[in-house]
Amino acid sequence: MSNERLSEAQQRGVRELLRIAPVIDELGARFRAAGEQLALVGGSVRDALLGRLGPDLDFTTSARPEQVERLIAGWADAVWDIGREFGTIGARKGDWRIEITTFRAEAYDPDSRKPAVTYGDTLEGDLGRRDFTVNALAVKLPGTELVDPFGGLTDLAAGVLRTPGRPEDSFTDDPLRMMRAARFASQLRFAVAPEVVAAIRAMSDRITIVSAERVRDELVKLITGEDPRAGLELLVSTGLADQILPELPALRLEVDEHHRHKDVYEHSLTVLDQAIAMEDRIGSGGPDFVTRFAALLHDIGKPATRRFEGGGRVTFHHHEVKGAKLTAKRMRALRFASDQVNAVSRLVELHLRFHGYGGGEWTDSAVRRYVRDAGPLLDRLHVLTRADCTTRNRRKAAALQRTYDQLEERVARLTEEEELGRIRPDLDGNEIMELLGISAGPLVGRAWKFLLDLRLDQGPMDKDAVRAELLRWWQEQPESKA
Repeated sequence: MSNERLSEAQQRGVRELLRIAPVIDELGARFRAAGEQLALVGGSVRDALLGRLGPDLDFTTSARPEQVERLIAGWADAVWDIGREFGTIGARKGDWRIEITTFRAEAYDPDSRKPAVTYGDTLEGDLGRRDFTVNALAVKLPGTELVDPFGGLTDLAAGVLRTPGRPEDSFTDDPLRMMRAARFASQLRFAVAPEVVAAIRAMSDRITIVSAERVRDELVKLITGEDPRAGLELLVSTGLADQILPELPALRLEVDEHHRHKDVYEHSLTVLDQAIAMEDRIGSGGPDFVTRFAALLHDIGKPATRRFEGGGRVTFHHHEVKGAKLTAKRMRALRFASDQVNAVSRLVELHLRFHGYGGGEWTDSAVRRYVRDAGPLLDRLHVLTRADCTTRNRRKAAALQRTYDQLEERVARLTEEEELGRIRPDLDGNEIMELLGISAGPLVGRAWKFLLDLRLDQGPMDKDAVRAELLRWWQEQPESKA
């Protein structure tokens, strides 16, 4: 089987190299003419062997950055040097995005948050500094000579992540590589070698010297991979999650009586799996980080809200509110953008809203409020709420799904009739001030809120009726007597 897998990988690699030959051959010839070495390297070679090479091509070279710029000037359609301090020059050639990095050695000082970059002299030396053997592969250019000094091709065929040298040395050089192991377990569905797992477990606290932004980026790639559960389980089992996402391992001890799972941690991973299976409902065209992260974190408020009551009953009252606050706090610590923080925490806050309406006897008013509260997150909320049903009782699960089907049908009908996504009061601020004879200020906002609630409760109304209701409300306000 191993020989068969090797052969399949080699055949895929040849096909991909032939596909990109016009670009890599031209580029290789330019560097060779200048007396410099150039090789396709790392993830590009790995992905070519896996038959999944995208438009991003990574190269390594003996040339220094200023030489690289001169060599690709006039050949590339565009050139940029945003990565110059790391020895990298970027370019675009047609549909291909290219990064060319000088042979380098990269390592952290014990207390540094940024790697110190020094240039290397050989291709083999550069490959020896890479994170995993499957990324320590190169193809010399021009030509197709594979350079594999650490058995990366064999590990790739076997689907195993190993380090070129001792994992302890690799993770000392760059602690973020520990997270990359979890990320590749998710993206590539590769197993992590036992000695690598042991090193991560022993060194997990070293991840704290890495910047929050770099940790965040790896976490996003993990969550949006093909098998996030595998990567997350590695983070938790090795202690990495205790350092970067401590709310997740904290769920392991919290028995979730509502879903009859052994703990909230397992339930949360199952909800994530089920949300991924329904992602096509969102229409995002690919992995949806917001929905996935909300599914993972939707119950993180339970540990803080758990209460033991009579008869062995356990409750988690308002855990969705607590969870939303914890989610926002953790995401801000990881330097997520405000729009992502707001979206994920809002979904966590709303994830129980559906269950607040009992057996499904939804009034039109309740449907309007549900849609308004969800806003642009409605499709994601649909997915999260459906995914949150993990009961093993088939009859109960079927009943919940039928009830939610009915809710979505009601949403669709009312949306068509009333344009629910754009519900506003029937009078605007200027009309309110003119009718009540008041000037701009907080009172206008209160009146506007009254009219919005009226619209949500009653649906579309005649403007004369709306004015009459506003005047009735106004007569009940202390300010009307002043």
